[in-house]
Amino acid sequence: MKVSDEGQLLRIFIGESDKWKGKPLYEALVLKAREMGLAGATMLRGLMGYGAASRIHTAKILRLSEDLPVIVEIIDNPEKIASFLPVIDEMVQEGLVTLEKVQVILYRHNVQGRRT
Repeated sequence: MKVSDEGQLLRIFIGESDKWKGKPLYEALVLKAREMGLAGATMLRGLMGYGAASRIHTAKILRLSEDLPVIVEIIDNPEKIASFLPVIDEMVQEGLVTLEKVQVILYRHNVQGRRT
């Protein structure tokens, strides 16, 4: 079975070494999103990138960085995403946030029509 609906994608661009109350910020954000019942969250670790300061962060051997770019992606309906924005205001000291309208397509097994 396939279910389709309008949703919103929240992306939070931060550094791998950013912290919140002693734990990695990306971990704190994902756990908070789960606690608040948002539909899904994923942390992506970048191999290379730069931000407002134009300082390159890379995983190359010769320029090994301990602060690689990290993106936390969270998806849900616009109302639930809006309820998460104050959390970001509190937790993120430096970073970038983007919001996008997305078409969500959810695939699930149809248990009744299942063949054995």
